[in-house]
Amino acid sequence: MEHYEPHRLNPAEAAATWRSPRGVRTAMTRRSLLRASAGGALAVGGLGALSACGIPAAAKNQGGVSADDHSATEKIVNFSNWPEYIDVDQSGKRHPTLDTFAKRTGIQVTYTEDINDNDEFFGKIQPELAAGHDTGRDLIVLTDWLAARMIRLGYVQKLDASNLPHAFANLSDQFRAPDWDPGRAYSYPWQGISTVIAYNKKALGGIEVKSVSDLLDNPGLKGRVGFLTEMRDTIGMTMLDMGKDPAKFTDDDYDAVIARLQKAVDKGQIRRFTGNDYTSDLTKGDFAACLAWGGDIVQLQADSPDVGYVIPDSGYMTSTDNLLIPNRARHKANAERLIDYFYEPEPAAELAAYINYVSPVAGVAPYLAKIDASAAKNPLIIPDKAMQAKGHAFRALTQQEETAYQQKFSKLTGA
Repeated sequence: MEHYEPHRLNPAEAAATWRSPRGVRTAMTRRSLLRASAGGALAVGGLGALSACGIPAAAKNQGGVSADDHSATEKIVNFSNWPEYIDVDQSGKRHPTLDTFAKRTGIQVTYTEDINDNDEFFGKIQPELAAGHDTGRDLIVLTDWLAARMIRLGYVQKLDASNLPHAFANLSDQFRAPDWDPGRAYSYPWQGISTVIAYNKKALGGIEVKSVSDLLDNPGLKGRVGFLTEMRDTIGMTMLDMGKDPAKFTDDDYDAVIARLQKAVDKGQIRRFTGNDYTSDLTKGDFAACLAWGGDIVQLQADSPDVGYVIPDSGYMTSTDNLLIPNRARHKANAERLIDYFYEPEPAAELAAYINYVSPVAGVAPYLAKIDASAAKNPLIIPDKAMQAKGHAFRALTQQEETAYQQKFSKLTGA
């Protein structure tokens, strides 16, 4: 097991990893904020599915520590998630999918919205994991870069394929093979996140925006452009624009991207780097164009007809929030059943209809169409094959790279 030395976050690192109730996952809270800013929503394959779906075998040099599994006698799952990151039905009833799961299986879900920030949550559970103790949680949701760290440190358990037939069968091809968890041996996506270019049609005043180069170089947009405080999104989108691969870049490639962005900062092209608060700048027209998260754009467009988006020809960045089972979890099999349940198309559609981020479940569109026909046709929620082909993930970083790259990004953003 790799030894991890926690370090104090500088302001830019904190900003880059922040996912608060104002952040990208908080659907109900986010919707309220967006309305205000705008001036005013299979076959079961068992073990055989692992090879049938082309998922490679899990690596054998890692693996968390299991506990005695009490799933058979204790019919519960302790599930920690981000605020407002699950379905609410039209009557306002919270997470009806969990109620359906409980009725079907007899397993009660203790659902806690206690993850507001990746590093903050890691700091909360890391001492218990390092000491080999149960965290009191059977299932957690973490963003891909932190999920990679948890796997690297041996803090999460390898999943049992026999308990995940729907997950193996229905996982979208787009998310099957992250470099940090080949074959999804330890994790499954909860939702996908797309980073695109958003614009305010009125604020553009006829200027055409198709690429990151347009944001960085068009003098007509000077002082009216926004980039994100999330390092992987801003660096990744600019890297793609420069013809570099975010999955295979070098230190020199990274430095070249920093230099290009610094040039735009120095000449006043970039107004500021933002978290989720770009939504207000965009709807008011303070930003003519900016980098943005797809789920926010879906919801903004409901109230702001001037808001649009574009997928650059160079591609766009994708990331995932992921379901993992921590070491010593008491109810591993029950947690795996819950993961598998959310890979059935009906509950997956209920999530997608409410959250509006990318569903990781293939074949969900017809079920989503019964709930919301427009959502089922929206490529920001259900990407078609052409859009999926343009998606790129940021490669996993070592601890040393993460520190060095974030320091350079902090200097760029002025944090």
